[in-house]
Amino acid sequence: MSHYSGPLLTRSTAAALLAARDAGAGEWVGSLDLGLSSEAVALEPGAWQRGGLRYPYPERLKDRTIYHWDGDDFAPVARYASSLIKLVPTEWGAPTFEIDGIKMLPTSKESPFDDARRKVALVEPRGKVVLDTCGGLGYFAACCLEAGVARIHSFEKNADVLWLRTLNTWSPDPQSPASGGRLQLTHADVAQAITQIADASVDALLHDPPRFGIAGELYSQAFYDQLARVLRRGGRLFHYTGSPNKLTSGRDVPREVQKRLEKAGFRAELALDGVLATRR
Repeated sequence: MSHYSGPLLTRSTAAALLAARDAGAGEWVGSLDLGLSSEAVALEPGAWQRGGLRYPYPERLKDRTIYHWDGDDFAPVARYASSLIKLVPTEWGAPTFEIDGIKMLPTSKESPFDDARRKVALVEPRGKVVLDTCGGLGYFAACCLEAGVARIHSFEKNADVLWLRTLNTWSPDPQSPASGGRLQLTHADVAQAITQIADASVDALLHDPPRFGIAGELYSQAFYDQLARVLRRGGRLFHYTGSPNKLTSGRDVPREVQKRLEKAGFRAELALDGVLATRR
């Protein structure tokens, strides 16, 4: 799917546009791509102009929602099939996303993009072939591209997440010149697709699965054995686990992951909010 290039609005962006119009300004300068850049748009009493196109002033936008132009109106970047999935703005610019109200990326202390950058740095992707098992919004992939990865292969199972990526300016576009053909994005379940990846064919791994209760198969010994099979000796893996509450869940998921990875053939240690492992 091609990436959207139109304006993205939040409630605060819309309020700034309206305030400038009501103040009699002929121009408004701000970001229409979630903080990646700033631009000037012409203001008229009944519409505003960007790139030669006229848009109506949005009214009554909801908080915690991002809107895109669907050709007729500004519509929420959200879909509902078996679950509600939506792109959610953050104070950092780079958005997160939610599935049925559950936030998928950490945003309380820093940008989810900066969080991804710190984790990607642990596997040192420059010049390497990297497997990104659960692509999500693509922040791991974007940080790998930024760091000079030779090639990165990302898998994403959820078609609606792939749709969110086409509307999120922070998500890397495999077809863009910036990607330089280095990003391959595949719509598939990595739990099944990994069996088709050759032995010792990747230099580093990034594994950011949904929580255990949703995708337990991605925490299984069988899957970790597959990760060990496709990773060359000495290659690094970062496995995001989050910090589930042991008191309420009765489980220590990071320690369980560490033990399973060691059984699969890794040296593993807790790092950041996950596990860093090296293939023995």
